[in-house]
Amino acid sequence: MLTNKIEKNEFRLADEAAGLLEMQLAEWEFLKANYEKLADIIAKEIRYEDYKFIALHNPERIKSTAADVSDSGIKNRKCFLCKENLPVEQRGIVYDKKYYLLCNPYPVVGKHYTIVKLKHMPQQIVGNIEDLLDLTRHMSKYFTLFYNGPKCGASAPDHMHFQAIEKKKMPLEDDFKKLIGDSRNFRIDKSRISITAAETYPGKPVIVESEHKGEILKAFRTILNGLKKIYEPKEEPMINIVSTYEGNKWSLFIFPRREHRPAEFYSGELIVSPAALDMAGLVIVPRKEDLDKIDRDKLIDIYKQVSFTKEYYEFLKKKLFEKYIRV
Repeated sequence: MLTNKIEKNEFRLADEAAGLLEMQLAEWEFLKANYEKLADIIAKEIRYEDYKFIALHNPERIKSTAADVSDSGIKNRKCFLCKENLPVEQRGIVYDKKYYLLCNPYPVVGKHYTIVKLKHMPQQIVGNIEDLLDLTRHMSKYFTLFYNGPKCGASAPDHMHFQAIEKKKMPLEDDFKKLIGDSRNFRIDKSRISITAAETYPGKPVIVESEHKGEILKAFRTILNGLKKIYEPKEEPMINIVSTYEGNKWSLFIFPRREHRPAEFYSGELIVSPAALDMAGLVIVPRKEDLDKIDRDKLIDIYKQVSFTKEYYEFLKKKLFEKYIRV
C-alpha cells in the first residue's frame, strides 16, 4: 500500500521516511526481525594509507550479494520491486508522482530504503540523474543516496531504483576531503564547480562538487560521454554513484567500473560483489569465513580488479581536461 504523497518541492521526505520505518517496524514482523539482526553484525576495520575501510559481516545480504542478475535469472522471477509483487505488509511513500519510497527489508546498516520508479523500466541513470540529485537534496537531513548500475551491483537491473542509508555510514563520506586535498590527484577548480579524479583512493571515484544542479548535470554528461567511448555504444557504462548534499552543495561520487565481480567470487574463495557501498569503503561480507580472510592486500586487489585501469582513467581525465581547461 502506497500512502503519503510527497511533491517534488517538499523537503519533509527525510522525516516522512524516518516515520515510515518506525511504522513498519511496529507492524511488519519480517522487517523487524532483520533490523534486530543488525545488532549481531561484525565489523572489521582495514586501513590503506590514510583511508579507512569497514568490512561488515551481514549474512542477510547474501540474497543481494549473490543475486542472479543474468537474463535468464531475471526472466525466471517476478519483479520484486513492482507494486503488485510487494509483500502485503509493505507500505510506501509516493514521491513526485514518479517514485515510491520503501523500507528495505534486508538492511545493510542502520536505516535503509529503496526508492523505486512507479513505472517498470530498466535500471539506467540516463534520464534519471536529475531525480537522484533532487532526492539527495530532499533526503539530506538524515540520508545519503546511491545508485548501482545494471551490470555492477543492482540486484534488480530490470526495475529502476535508487537506495538511501543513514549519512556518514560510508567511510568515504568522512575521507573525501582528504582526497580532494591530495595533490597527487587530478583536480579542476572553477568558480561554479570542482572535479577531482581521485586515483589515490582504491575505488578511483570521480568527485563532482557544486551548489548548482545544472553544473553537476553538465559534468555528469561529460563523464558519461567519455565512458561511452570505452563501452559498447548500446550499453550503459558500468558505474556506481554515491550522492550527498551538505551546506547547499552536492557531492557526486562516480565510480567507473570494468568488472562486476572479482575472480574470487566466481571461484567461491570470497563472496564479495562490490557495489556503491563497497566502492565507498563499506564492504559487505555475507559469510563469516570471508570476513576472516579479507585483509588490506586482498581488499586492494579486489578494488583493482573491478575498477578502471590506469589507461582508461587517463582517457577520462583527458576528456575532463578538454572540457574544462583547454578552451
